[in-house]
Amino acid sequence: MDEDVLSTPGHFISLAARGFARLSESRLKPLGFGVGQLPVLVALQNGKASTQRDLARFARVEQPPMAQMLARMERDGLIERTRDPADGRSSRIVLTKTAQECMPKATAALFQGTQEALAGFTDAEAGQLVDLLKRLIDNLDQIASAESSAQL
Repeated sequence: MDEDVLSTPGHFISLAARGFARLSESRLKPLGFGVGQLPVLVALQNGKASTQRDLARFARVEQPPMAQMLARMERDGLIERTRDPADGRSSRIVLTKTAQECMPKATAALFQGTQEALAGFTDAEAGQLVDLLKRLIDNLDQIASAESSAQL
């Protein structure tokens, strides 16, 4: 591999991630969403999580930043908290009607942005890119897990 740190996969992935974040933010902002809220919105919409702890795990963030994000989302009318009937100390989080109504537009805008960003890629290349990125993320998760275990 080239010795230039700016020619490494990590640098190019970082540039691509920032580019996607800017593109997504510009398309989500008019709908009242932020790009950082996307994992929470999707998890709530798809029923993959309904508690702060589950949402933090799903989004791969720590509890304090998740709590802050949820507070902002509640303030902005995107989510509502209700008491968990099984555990009165816990609350369930759901999308508001407003957020539910905007989600299809947000999803369409993000898919369109992805299509535009992948212009010139074949379907096979786009699929291969996704597969490679998933493998990379798995490797990074394993490294992080091993390092945190070693620090204990």
